[in-house]
Amino acid sequence: MTNNAPGKLAVRRVKFFSQHHGEVNFSAFSPDGRTLLTASDDGCVYGWETRSGRLLWRLGGHTGPVKCCRFSPDGRLCASTSRDCTIRLWDVARAQCLRVLEGHQRSVETVSFSPDSKQLASGGWDKQVMLWEVQSGQRLQLLTGHRDSVQSSDFSPSANCLATGSWDSSVRIWDLRAGTLEVSHQELEGHRSNISCLCYSASGLLASGSWDKTIHIWKPATSSPLVKLKGHTTWVKSIAFSPDELWLASAGYSHRVKVWDCNTGKCLETVKGVLDVAHACAFTPDGKLLVSGAADQSRGQVHCSSRPARAPRMY
Repeated sequence: MTNNAPGKLAVRRVKFFSQHHGEVNFSAFSPDGRTLLTASDDGCVYGWETRSGRLLWRLGGHTGPVKCCRFSPDGRLCASTSRDCTIRLWDVARAQCLRVLEGHQRSVETVSFSPDSKQLASGGWDKQVMLWEVQSGQRLQLLTGHRDSVQSSDFSPSANCLATGSWDSSVRIWDLRAGTLEVSHQELEGHRSNISCLCYSASGLLASGSWDKTIHIWKPATSSPLVKLKGHTTWVKSIAFSPDELWLASAGYSHRVKVWDCNTGKCLETVKGVLDVAHACAFTPDGKLLVSGAADQSRGQVHCSSRPARAPRMY
């Protein structure tokens, strides 16, 4: 990686999504950035056209608040988790539920797809991590060991490992290569509070965000952080690597979104003032930074799209 500053971040478009009937708990972008997925306390999952703000579909079926939602890497499916203790798999093109995955005993807080979209990982308040086969809905493995709620998860680019973050302040990396019931794990320690988000880079670096207001970038093989990023004044809700791994974007539980130099740990830019609470940040393949979050109740859901630019541009 080289140390090239991205220049100024310019807010390019702001869209408002205001048809939810409850608080928005989570949002996620499709792999191409064209669709925004939102999870609401009203028990529904919403799909929106990012550019226009048009509601594409509203998926009902959960009997409790929806806590998390994700697109599969191939963009064909999405998954949602709920306080009703289930995970639902949805066909994006048909806007239909394919299957309901049951097994957790308490609220399911996180879900993530493997890079080939064939497996799914979930975790929640029962302190358990479950690995599922997407096609059949069969549970493949039960991973235990966390001492508190599992709130975040992500597969490594090779799909050989699964990283999970817990309110026990630890990150665990599970080795999935053996394919046996007993899965070995590696524990990464260093955060002083709950782990709230995880993200792998394309080369296998791992970033973790925490309620301790810091972000750690790890080379998992060394079990020690390469860089510690400090500057958020609230807990870190979402993180994302740029495609070239030069930058890391992070959204705090506030109106601030930061972009960091992954080599030096220096904060290159802070975007503020558009959102009340930032929920998710993601880079598109061409390097645009997409951010979504919540505004006050009278305005509903906000989506802000911005990108690294040499000079500020707004419209």
